[in-house]
Amino acid sequence: MRECIAQAEVGDDVFGEDPTVNKLQQTVAEMTGKEAGLFVASGTMGNQVAINTLTQPGQEVLLDADAHIFYYEAGAPALLSGVQLRIIPSKTGVLTAEEIEPAIRPENLHFPPTSLICLENTLNRAGGQLFPLDEIKKIRRLADTYGLRMHLDGARLWNASVATGVSLAEYASYFDMVSLCFSKGLGAPVGSIVVGSRELIATALRYRKIYGGGMRQAGILAAGALYAVENNFKRLAQDHTHARLLAEALNEKECFHVDMDHTKTNIVMAHVTGTDMNAGKAAAMLKENNVLVLDLGPDLVRLVTHLDVSEEEVQYAVEVIRRIF
Repeated sequence: MRECIAQAEVGDDVFGEDPTVNKLQQTVAEMTGKEAGLFVASGTMGNQVAINTLTQPGQEVLLDADAHIFYYEAGAPALLSGVQLRIIPSKTGVLTAEEIEPAIRPENLHFPPTSLICLENTLNRAGGQLFPLDEIKKIRRLADTYGLRMHLDGARLWNASVATGVSLAEYASYFDMVSLCFSKGLGAPVGSIVVGSRELIATALRYRKIYGGGMRQAGILAAGALYAVENNFKRLAQDHTHARLLAEALNEKECFHVDMDHTKTNIVMAHVTGTDMNAGKAAAMLKENNVLVLDLGPDLVRLVTHLDVSEEEVQYAVEVIRRIF
């Protein structure tokens, strides 16, 4: 990947003249069955450009209470798009059409008009849980009934596709726009992409410029992303296997609980259940033994596998878990 970055052919992407960026955009657009793509600096930028493109100020966006767009994007929809987020708690960790429909606003001058539904696949805060395709289809039919648009935060859609065998294009076909990340499981140093129709991407290009995301010789970044797409996509299955090993080791211990039904990809959410244990203490004990996990609150830690975590390192982490807890 570093060699590809060093040798990348570049041009001025603000004028659409960077051949490596153009190749990356075309490649991912074709993989997702969309007409066009737009390379952006981050997943947050991709989501916010999409929201800006698909809404008007004063409208309302529906999404899950644990969605990345709501939880981790610094209130950007209100600041950048002038829209209101209406969060919907899901009973299972996956929003259903039945949960979404009551939140759609009736026409009333007192209410912000509902305009957009945002979903996430895989679901980060639900432990990399897969969003069922059948439910996506139901939500799309609901959106069509009410004249709503749909955006998918598909930062980890690569993982969903590998885990289920459902193509990126099949997933993407139910959404007006989709964002995908190159710097998570695929292992590129920088970048995400937004895909959609040519008309929508033309509008998104303007918003990317407004955000300060118009980069010049961006091909050096796109080259890493292109290498990642071409070489690191299918190997994500290894990360899923490694995550399963970690989850099983944690579940052996009385002080942890992992929902194995939701552990299908590369994220493990472990609930700390012991009376003399909490997430901070568990994370500190693991760190002392060179295993780094993320403390997400008083009773939750997150473990993520990726291409820089080898099978040997996963086995080492399993041995540490079995030894110290």
